Amino acid sequence: YANVKKCSNEGRALMQLDFQQFLMKLEKLTDIRPIPDKEFVETYIKAYYLTENDMERWIKEHREYSTKQLTNLVNVCLGSHINKKARQKLLAAIDDVDRPKR
Repeated sequence: YANVKKCSNEGRALMQLDFQQFLMKLEKLTDIRPIPDKEFVETYIKAYYLTENDMERWIKEHREYSTKQLTNLVNVCLGSHINKKARQKLLAAIDDVDRPKR
């Protein structure tokens, strides 16, 4: 999901539905419960809908995602509900979170 280049609100909603279908099929094929990292994917998909301020807070709180995943999330939101100025602010927040890792 982090490799998507462009996505509308409807497209992101379809991603959620696709993921739920995938989980249902996977649960039929395996006895592993709960499905590992399910929340990791669900949280990422839902982050698309956050407002600029909420997304900035979310980026700082969710260090489990890679810099690439966070950057792609911000870039996909550009134009749909985040403007260029907000994008720069969010990318700076990602850089700030990433800085201690270096």
